[in-house]
Amino acid sequence: MTCIIIDDEPLAIKLLESYISKIEDLELVATYNNPLDALKLLREASVDLIFLDIQMPEITGVEFKKIIGPEVNVIFTTAYSEYALESYNLNAVDYLLKPITFQRFLQAVEKVQEKTIKTPSDDGIDYLFVKTEYRHQKISFSDILFLKGLSDYVAIQTKDGKVLTLQNMKDFEQLLPKHKFIRVHKSYIVSLEHIAFIERNRIVIQGEYIPIGATYKDAFWKRINGQ
Repeated sequence: MTCIIIDDEPLAIKLLESYISKIEDLELVATYNNPLDALKLLREASVDLIFLDIQMPEITGVEFKKIIGPEVNVIFTTAYSEYALESYNLNAVDYLLKPITFQRFLQAVEKVQEKTIKTPSDDGIDYLFVKTEYRHQKISFSDILFLKGLSDYVAIQTKDGKVLTLQNMKDFEQLLPKHKFIRVHKSYIVSLEHIAFIERNRIVIQGEYIPIGATYKDAFWKRINGQ
């Protein structure tokens, strides 16, 4: 599961980072001191889980949760117990009181793992349907080389050519099986199977050079190195 941390206390971030590093199934994408900066990422990409402090400048964690809606799993982290009821009303997965122990942290993460929706490939499905022009085009996962997000649409590059759709990158990030595809840039999702080689922070797939964005670099190299 991919995750981010939003907390204005550096020590709290360091503690959560250390806990996350101990869990093989958790992949830390980024950390933020300011929740407004995190919103920029969430507009362009999706994450499975947010560790979210409540008392922060600019906007509170509760206000932030209302903005992003119910789709993203949130675990609140705070030193104040009086917010517990409101957090559950917002459908937060859990509520961790600081100082947070590793055992309690692990329990919260396991709750998220239990409720995570399966990807299509988990059900034995190896394709998706993409709306393009006046039809729904069936595309096998194994035929997809990469996806490129453009201003108003997404271009899906397959072995047989290019398919254009008005669906957005966040939709595809949720739909595509995560053991086969990875987002490497705000504008690119690539098939791990079809990577020919990596050169100077660029991925090459059938002669196409694809940049690795700074936001996605650490997670990408962890995946490539089998971490």
